[in-house]
Amino acid sequence: MSSLSRELVFLILQFLDEEKFKETVHKLEQESGFFFNMKYFEDEVHNGNWDEVEKYLSGFTKVDDNRYSMKIFFEIRKQKYLEALDKHDRSKAVDILVKDLKVFSTFNEELFKEITQLLTLENFRENEQLSKYGDTKSARAIMLVELKKLIEANPLFRDKLQFPHLKNSRLRTLINQSLNWQHQLCKNPRPNPDIKTLFVDHSCGQPNGARAPSPANNPLLGSLPKPGGFPPLGAHGPFQPTAAPVPAPLAGWMSNPSAVTHPAVSGGGAIGLGAPSIPAALKHPRTPPTNPSVEYPSADSEHVSKRPKPMGMSDEVNLPVNVLPVSFAGHGHAQAFNAPDDLPKNVVRTLNQGSSPMSMDFHPVQQTLLLVGTNVGEIGLWEVGSRERLISKSFKVWDLNACSMPLQAALLKEPDVSVNRVIWSPDGSLFGVAYSRHIVQIYSYHGGDDMRQHLEIDAHVGGVNDLAFSNPNKQLCVITCGDDKTIKVWDAGNGARQFTFEGHEAPVYSVCPHYKESIQFIFSTALDGKIKAWLYDNMGSRVDYDAPGRWCTTMAYSADGTRLFSCGTSKDGESYIVEWNESEGAVKRTYQGFRKRSLGVVQFDTTKNRFLAAGDDFSIKFWDMDNVQLLTTVDADGGLPASPRIRFNKDGTLLAVSGNENGIKILANVDGVRLLRTFENLSYDASRTSEAGTKPTINPISAAAAVAAAAAAGSASDRGASVVTMAGVAGDTRSLGDVKPRIPEDSNDKSKIWKLTEINEPSQCRSLRLPENVRVNKISRLIYTNSGSAILALASNAIHLLWKWTRSERNSTGKATANVLPQLWQPSSGILMTNDVADTSSEEAVPCFALSKNDSYVMSASGGKISLFNMMTFKTMTTFMPPPPAATFLAFHPQDNNIIAIGMDDSTIQIYNVRVDEVKSKLKGHSKRITGLAFSHLLNVLVSSGADAQLCVWSSDGWEKQRTRVLQLPNGRPLSSQSDTRVQFHQDQAHFLVVHETQIAIYETTKLECVKQWTPRESGAPISHATFSCDSQMIYASFLDATVCVFTVANLRLRCRISPSAYLPASVSNASVQPLVIAAHPQEANQFALGLSDGGVHVFEPLESEGKWGVPPPIENGSASSVPTTPSVGASGSDQAPR
Repeated sequence: MSSLSRELVFLILQFLDEEKFKETVHKLEQESGFFFNMKYFEDEVHNGNWDEVEKYLSGFTKVDDNRYSMKIFFEIRKQKYLEALDKHDRSKAVDILVKDLKVFSTFNEELFKEITQLLTLENFRENEQLSKYGDTKSARAIMLVELKKLIEANPLFRDKLQFPHLKNSRLRTLINQSLNWQHQLCKNPRPNPDIKTLFVDHSCGQPNGARAPSPANNPLLGSLPKPGGFPPLGAHGPFQPTAAPVPAPLAGWMSNPSAVTHPAVSGGGAIGLGAPSIPAALKHPRTPPTNPSVEYPSADSEHVSKRPKPMGMSDEVNLPVNVLPVSFAGHGHAQAFNAPDDLPKNVVRTLNQGSSPMSMDFHPVQQTLLLVGTNVGEIGLWEVGSRERLISKSFKVWDLNACSMPLQAALLKEPDVSVNRVIWSPDGSLFGVAYSRHIVQIYSYHGGDDMRQHLEIDAHVGGVNDLAFSNPNKQLCVITCGDDKTIKVWDAGNGARQFTFEGHEAPVYSVCPHYKESIQFIFSTALDGKIKAWLYDNMGSRVDYDAPGRWCTTMAYSADGTRLFSCGTSKDGESYIVEWNESEGAVKRTYQGFRKRSLGVVQFDTTKNRFLAAGDDFSIKFWDMDNVQLLTTVDADGGLPASPRIRFNKDGTLLAVSGNENGIKILANVDGVRLLRTFENLSYDASRTSEAGTKPTINPISAAAAVAAAAAAGSASDRGASVVTMAGVAGDTRSLGDVKPRIPEDSNDKSKIWKLTEINEPSQCRSLRLPENVRVNKISRLIYTNSGSAILALASNAIHLLWKWTRSERNSTGKATANVLPQLWQPSSGILMTNDVADTSSEEAVPCFALSKNDSYVMSASGGKISLFNMMTFKTMTTFMPPPPAATFLAFHPQDNNIIAIGMDDSTIQIYNVRVDEVKSKLKGHSKRITGLAFSHLLNVLVSSGADAQLCVWSSDGWEKQRTRVLQLPNGRPLSSQSDTRVQFHQDQAHFLVVHETQIAIYETTKLECVKQWTPRESGAPISHATFSCDSQMIYASFLDATVCVFTVANLRLRCRISPSAYLPASVSNASVQPLVIAAHPQEANQFALGLSDGGVHVFEPLESEGKWGVPPPIENGSASSVPTTPSVGASGSDQAPR
């Protein structure tokens, strides 16, 4: 049954319940098996209606389905048997024994014999195990508690225990919308239609001069009846009218089918039970990028779409009990702007392009790279931080012989070509250029000034008016539209045409691809003002509406994909920005403040999830999305054209604006200024560049990480977005093949090396010991929550400790900080999160844990069973996988949160699917216990490490072992049986950190080669733990002599050393207290936490006056020479960013 059919059943269940058809409701629940009504089940059990109890259960499970089901039926039948004995109805008891309980004898014959012997007793309470059996009512209540636990743990009931959240009378509302839609199709629609039946489609009779009024302020809907225009229907009362201003048709955007002769909407009915329609997809948004024409596929979108969403607590994992429903990935966003002052309004750069900019786009990762297309066909690439133009290229057809004759004729007749659109692909590895003559050119970008021809497509007859990238079916595509009235979809790899959408009656002006749930679609607008929408099929347009202005219109979504906007200008110069109600296909609000007659076509953009901006009246105008009144206007120090072209960068910290005389102005807010200042201070030395003869090539992955790191120097609100973005966008492995990333060689140039900073006194850094009121002996595991507002520790005695920071005058962000004491948090119940402990001593047990992405649940083990805890209540939700073997490391799959890699003390790795409670694969390659696991979502691999000092790389597609390598131990260093080897992926997802007591090393994953290694002196203390900073530009390492060191990733050189005296009291010996584990803040690159052997946890930050660990390399002639000229992993930190 399709998902829509399933949803229809839920709507019918709601309708039957509202209409008080109680027996029918429960009959449908049982027959469909979609929803187990626990309340009804409880009532039947309390009432002792055993036949109905079993009949209802039979719709969901049978006796022999699994052990949970068997126990459920056994408890019910046992209770029925005991009640018969209690009433001294022995004939009935015998009947129950023979017909109902006999089936269990094959599974437990001794138990069946014991039950049978109860017949011989005068009172079955004489049996010791039944001596506490009370009266029937209390016995049923006690049994019901056990039954509920069994049902919740039974995988067959998963996803069936909670009814979906629906608005009241949802089915009635949909029918009412369908009637509205039918009424629109009437040739002579009456203002107050008389609906007498639902058995046939509605049709108005002769108009008798009356026509339905056109709804006001609703240019998409054409003529519609007024809200509530239909009389009450049927015996059950009136249907509820839909939300104002106008009742939506069921198909929302699918009203008013086009009169042109292209295929009609598939399905055609009021409720589609086949393929999902556009409106179904528009209900539950996912998170696309800021760029409205680029969509990012969610890592788990396909996974989510393949199953009903589990009900209950909100999280992203399903475990053996129904406690972890799936959530949509990517909804976590950085904090929104706090005030209009955070808008980029100050001019910080003025660039001279040489010709008039027509289109601009910032790189999605390296957010200071600006791509520009101009009115003479020129494309330029600017590093706005250093004000350097990296690329300038004039229009040229790559292969004239391959062009169509109409294109060749057009170029001969009129050789002048303009750029209509430039845009980056989602990961920034490609960019596309749409020209005013037929052509689309796609370039691959490899960092610096290295761009290469990738595809040239003779796309349309006439101009190509817009261009976008999309990922239907997980395949990168290019979408174009043009003067020939078509939209076309092309394979971005080989240029093959996949779809041609026809149906517009005028040149197509813009395209806006998007997706919601698993439904991919494209909005398009044409110069006649028509808006259409297309699925990736050949079924024609699903939408035919008139856009405000009815001429040049563009559409864009907010950053989180939940709000849709359009901006249009009419031929008379009237401009509009509106927000749409997607579910109804109606204008939700119209923003005010435009010049009465705009002197050109207005362009607009959105930023974060709060602001709109448009170029109008020689200025940039800003609106708050929730307020139709103009927020503010900026003239950018003058010199703007009448309708300037504008473009935000992804984080909304920079705004590019086209100026007069071929100029481009870069506006910035405080964080944007800080970002640009980083590049200004750390640009390449021009003289060294000229000596080299060529510009240094920057690995796009490294450069991206550097830009994210530079952004991390900004405020906390945008810092999180930058770092998280980096982890998700390194999606195209082509960049790995074209430019091999590697760690740079050590340089003898001392000017490139950070000056070592020694911190020996508490006054030289900020350190804070977290409060303790729960006695633990040592901290074994430590992690920051993903929000950055709490720290979770696991002690060796299996107790978890959670410290939370809250917002206050001293801590406005509510993030973890060394300036403010947090609260050691416990729920009001006072319970502790304590792991199951096996018979082994705490010293022999290997603690491990993994935190869910939304910080709601922690999965943890301390030598015993794996436990799942609710982080809000500290309750143990479930336990599973009892030893042996015992779990020693846990890691969630990055793209499927129901898959967990579990390292074991028997040297195996078990790939466990929590949804079906099943081990899918068992990986064997190590000889000792597993000590580290890390996934790369870019390479689709799992890297494992063990106490055998061995590294293994496994494919996460089929779980085959791809490569293995033994750790390179320093000469003369024996392998300790107790030594852990840890692994952690670099932000580029192509390199990983290896931590062993003898070394810190960085490995390249595809060849499993060590590209950089640091070892302590032979007389030095062993390394206890190490981790990347959140931006992967530093490594924090702790040593068993209580020293903490900070390394620069680019060269693995020591830049800061913190002595024990800086944080341990003088009375404490560093021989008795050692740091055992270290954790990096997820957004603050210069903050880390240390877990100690005395049970203490310390948070460290550099002094506010310094802002970072160590002293940066000196700056020569305004340029730092610290950036290597070879591609590198994290070659540049937040203080060493490249151009």
